[in-house]
Amino acid sequence: MGYPAIRPRRLRATPALRRLVAETRVHPADLVLPAFVREGIDAPVPIGAMPGVAQHTVASLVDLAHQCVAADIGGIMLFGVPLAKDGRGSGADDPDGILNVATRAVADAVGGELVVMTDLCLDEFTDHGHCGVLDARGRVDNDATLERYAAMALAQARAGSDVLGLSGMMDGQVGHVRAALDADGHTDTVLLAYAAKYTSGLYGPFREAVASSLVGDRAAYQQDPGNAREAIREVELDVAEGADMVMVKPAGPHLDIIRAVAQMSTVPVAAYQISGEYSSIVAAADRGWIDRDRAVDESLIHLKRAGADILLTYFALEWAARNP
Repeated sequence: MGYPAIRPRRLRATPALRRLVAETRVHPADLVLPAFVREGIDAPVPIGAMPGVAQHTVASLVDLAHQCVAADIGGIMLFGVPLAKDGRGSGADDPDGILNVATRAVADAVGGELVVMTDLCLDEFTDHGHCGVLDARGRVDNDATLERYAAMALAQARAGSDVLGLSGMMDGQVGHVRAALDADGHTDTVLLAYAAKYTSGLYGPFREAVASSLVGDRAAYQQDPGNAREAIREVELDVAEGADMVMVKPAGPHLDIIRAVAQMSTVPVAAYQISGEYSSIVAAADRGWIDRDRAVDESLIHLKRAGADILLTYFALEWAARNP
């Protein structure tokens, strides 16, 4: 007696069945919206390379944070765009600097309802555009940069940031910042280590968004796209130093790294769908080449299926509006 025909397609026959048996789901609470706040403007300024994304005033940023709360998304990641820059990124740890002022405003408005995250890196604040201070030969000075990161961390924690996004890729940054925070009484401030941050051609729109002064690239301290074992080593080091969460960035080009990190990490894994990934989907959809909603949905479900717990994406509010 033969077996009845096996038909996996039975479970795909209707939207209700497909929803019932879905193995991977994205929820608004998984999402974090990156947002830019710019000093010296009185209305939001659209970012040309990122249609639909803007540089915000402090007031419009607070409004955006309230939208995130209403949409039930998990968090907001703040990036500052200052008027003045210098070689040491002085505005980064100035209590009256744009990022710290905006952090206080957002934390006061939605603290406890939305996880407030801040980018802890000097690139937006330096006149050379690198993620650290430079030595006499023009190279990033790792240890001198750690001192600047510690000062920046204290400023952000005092301003009310819940999670500090350590994105500079300096050796020892997690341990150094953790020690500074603990000594100042900020033992509950969470550290999100950008443990596997790769150099990439997809950062271009972001550099417009933060008015970056960088000439060249950051290959001397960001990871080479061809290396995988190095990412695991970086994650292990950051967790050992006290990272509470780890990041893979860019997200889409490194699904294999997300999977490998998720399988070995003892802390939550975040993935950052960066500006170039966002702009590529938007540009193709605007030309009618792809279906925007479906492409966005696929891009996020792939990150979750690979193992990411937290998704940083400029599509966060858009996606949540369609998937309440």
